[in-house]
Amino acid sequence: MAQANGSGPVVALVGNPNVGKSTVFNALTNLHQHTGNWPGKTVETARGIFTYHDRTYTLVDLPGAYSLHPGSAEEEVTRDYLLSGEAEVTLVVADATCLERNLALVLQILEISWPVVVCVNLLDEAAKKQIRVDLAALSELLGCPVVGAAARGGQGLDALRQALEDAALHPGPRPEGALPETGCAGCPGCPDRQAAAYLIRAGEIVRQAVDMDGERAGRRDRALDRLLTSRRTGIPVMLALLAGVLWLTMVGANVPSELLSRLLMGWQEPLRGLLEGLGAPWWLTGALVDGVYRTVAWVVSVMLPPMAIFFPLFTLLEDAGYLPRVAFNLDHFFQRAGAHGRQSLTMCMALGCNACGVMGCRIIQSPRERLIAILTNAFMPCNGRLPTLIALISMFFAAGSGRTLVSAAMLMGVIVLAAAATLLASRLLAATVLRGEASAFSLELPPYRAPQVGQVLVRSILDRTLFVLARAVEVAAPAGLLIWIAANVDVGGVSILQGLAGFLQPLGGLMGLDGVILLAFLLGFPANEIVVPCILMGYLSAGSLTEYGSLQQLHALLSANGWTAVTALCVLLFTLFHFPCGTTCLTIWRETRSAKWTALAIALPTAVGMGLCMAVKGACVLLGIG
Repeated sequence: MAQANGSGPVVALVGNPNVGKSTVFNALTNLHQHTGNWPGKTVETARGIFTYHDRTYTLVDLPGAYSLHPGSAEEEVTRDYLLSGEAEVTLVVADATCLERNLALVLQILEISWPVVVCVNLLDEAAKKQIRVDLAALSELLGCPVVGAAARGGQGLDALRQALEDAALHPGPRPEGALPETGCAGCPGCPDRQAAAYLIRAGEIVRQAVDMDGERAGRRDRALDRLLTSRRTGIPVMLALLAGVLWLTMVGANVPSELLSRLLMGWQEPLRGLLEGLGAPWWLTGALVDGVYRTVAWVVSVMLPPMAIFFPLFTLLEDAGYLPRVAFNLDHFFQRAGAHGRQSLTMCMALGCNACGVMGCRIIQSPRERLIAILTNAFMPCNGRLPTLIALISMFFAAGSGRTLVSAAMLMGVIVLAAAATLLASRLLAATVLRGEASAFSLELPPYRAPQVGQVLVRSILDRTLFVLARAVEVAAPAGLLIWIAANVDVGGVSILQGLAGFLQPLGGLMGLDGVILLAFLLGFPANEIVVPCILMGYLSAGSLTEYGSLQQLHALLSANGWTAVTALCVLLFTLFHFPCGTTCLTIWRETRSAKWTALAIALPTAVGMGLCMAVKGACVLLGIG
């Protein structure tokens, strides 16, 4: 019996995407698990353990797959693992509401792996749709154990554990007669006719083991799809949902962000007193407290609350089955741009964090189209840029009684502009440095489901929010030290900060900015959240990042330093289009392992932003505006 790190039997967990495989994994392992990339690939697999009858099992959660003839890196990983023979039992999770499609994968797995246990999940949802699965008949037709479950509610898990134990200890003979005559499912290059053979056999099995009213089963989903995916209402509803998510994110983050800022900033003086008590020189105390600590505290207090709200909301939409509909609605636009339809999902994810959006590009199978999505992800404004955009719109472009409504409408306009720029940049890349044939892909529209709020919170906070925050701190700490040095070290009677601002003044003037603003964007490389504090630090000649009170006070200070509506417009455009933050750049490099593509990802949005700012400034000069 094979072992894994000294544990008991190894169970491979396989299934199509959106069948509740992760729910089964979490329920069995009770979160006693860890994730990691498959060697040599950016494909994550998870391993967990569970104990049953004093025997410890290792559960390996493989990437979702539709076939063992790999059309993606994920499917290749799943096939290779099953062929490796490391697992003693293969557990295949299938969706009771769409069993025919799932059984095609089960049949392929039965050809190359034994013993196999099939878990027919989501029986509760099937019952609501008047779908009845004869588990005993299904087991007889497949020739392997079949267990019914509703893993969300914990139903069927004990029977599943027992079936896995029986399969590990008493596997029995391989079934005969259940499989179509197709040859080896695991061999590369198998004929396409095999896929049809599996589907035909799956259909025959379903007709004998499943009782359903097809018209009644999909009635609710079809009604929702008429609203959410039609040409007339799909895009407006999508924009309304996006606006709602952004509004909840920005409004909901205000209070926790302020509280977290007070908490973290309140530790500055005790930390300073501790260092002074230890006899640290003033420059070391200043560098560590006013530089490193203050910058990290600022980044954490501004980044954490919005991400902790946006990503759970985003994941709730994903868990409910809506996000594939977003890709469906936008697929035509991305197809015309020479990009992949799933790029729309990574573009939406970028609104929370560009680094997460870049990592999300793994869902795109084609390496060329995945690279297009990575290189253009920074065109979408992340939550670090949204507060600056909102502040600029509120202070300089929205006034009167309908100020809030005008601000919201203008913000949505800015986001639509960013999406249009993403499509144009994707088209440019697809026609030049990343020319190639567009790939075909299957887009599954899963059934609508009530999302699992508890699991969503855990998954979004642990897998996305804290992961990205850790990378941000990794970049912010050394950047905070450099900011403090630039603000506090004099060269020739002026600080390095003032000297750099003066050096950048001519270029800033051409762009409708000034040297301080341009330098603030450079200093904001660790996190976009600190751009405005860096601008204030430059204008006030302060030695560390400077907070601002109300928008009225900020507007007065900016106006006193020469800001006009033209300046604000140029800052807005450069906020929207400039180089990715340090966390995103680090993520791009880790995903591509290429300095060339990382440099292009930095240069592309920066060139667009500089070009737009110069065009606006030039046009205003010609028209005598501002």
